[in-house]
Amino acid sequence: MSVAVLVNGRSRHGSSKLGARLQRAFPEARVVVTHSLEDARIFLADSVARGDDVLLSAGGDGTAVAVLNELRAQGAKIPTFGLLPVGTGNGWARATGAVGTRAAVRGLRALRNHRRPPLRTFDLVEVEGKVTPFAGFGWDADILSDYAKAMADVPARLRPYLGGTKGYLHSLFTRSLPRHLFGMARPNVRVVNLGDDAWVAGPGGVPTRIPNAGPGTVLYEGPLSVGGAATTEELGLGFRAFPFAHSVPGRICVRVYAAPTWEATLAMRKLWRGEAHPLAHDHHFFVEKCRFEFDRPVPFEVGGDLGGERTTLEFSRHPTPIPLVDFRKLGRG
Repeated sequence: MSVAVLVNGRSRHGSSKLGARLQRAFPEARVVVTHSLEDARIFLADSVARGDDVLLSAGGDGTAVAVLNELRAQGAKIPTFGLLPVGTGNGWARATGAVGTRAAVRGLRALRNHRRPPLRTFDLVEVEGKVTPFAGFGWDADILSDYAKAMADVPARLRPYLGGTKGYLHSLFTRSLPRHLFGMARPNVRVVNLGDDAWVAGPGGVPTRIPNAGPGTVLYEGPLSVGGAATTEELGLGFRAFPFAHSVPGRICVRVYAAPTWEATLAMRKLWRGEAHPLAHDHHFFVEKCRFEFDRPVPFEVGGDLGGERTTLEFSRHPTPIPLVDFRKLGRG
């Protein structure tokens, strides 16, 4: 089994030192630390030419999404893929294993002892020609933007101590929430189904088909605080924004949360943990494809990276699922 590991040297914990640790954990693997998109492109083209059996992304969600989309851009078949979570959010990686550099090293060491690692198949969301496990609007993109600005103001030597959950929560409570609480009006959105009949999460999250909700059906119309589409439960840092993401096979989960900021702040604990459904003003749909139509430009993010502003955006289920190395099962084995 040939294994290639791309370490994003610009991710939160990515470094040459980490690359050396991973190499020691799996001496037969080819481990490369990249510092630019061009470095990553060269490494991935070489991996495709070699026909590596397993490709591992050591970084955050943004790194994994960038790797997948670069392979697509090269017209390459995506091999068995794996996530070594050493970035900031690591939302997708939590679905298949623990988070942090120690967990990454343990996972790679365990992989060395398996000729055929256990796999977990994942659907992906397709948006504007890219594939991703999640993408969103509203507070989510605002907080990411505020977090990036806050970290830019922090001296480089302090970022390892103030980044991650601490930095995210700091920017949430000192920048994002005050702006929304005191004067920032919410956009209005119309969510239109573009595929087969949609489903909705009922009490306890149990999915139910919506009668006569085929193409053209307006699933929701009104204000939006945060929303988006996903095929995995977390957006990172333990935030279970899509707790029912896997409830309907073959569908992506679309969520619209429309509560005002003060109400969401009071329910923050439940929102963060994905608990107590149904909450007021909260909607979870399961669709093949849909379109968000806004009354003004709103910021959005794709896989943890900011994507600019849009007034209209379509989400759909990518037709080809990908196999992910399940490090959680690997560890138990």
